Amino acid sequence: MLTLLVLFFIPTIIAIARGASPIGVFLLNFFLGWTIVFWWVALIWSLVATPRVRYVYIHP
Repeated sequence: MLTLLVLFFIPTIIAIARGASPIGVFLLNFFLGWTIVFWWVALIWSLVATPRVRYVYIHP
């Protein structure tokens, strides 16, 4: 059962790992992910979305 839950939320997990719009992907996945079409939309969105870039400046 836990394996199926993890597989269902794969798009959300990918979006969180990439830092690219995880709230939107989660909402789409949670409410409409039970349909195959919107699960694929969430997966593609999590893979295509531009991740946030964080720059760290270290002063010598």
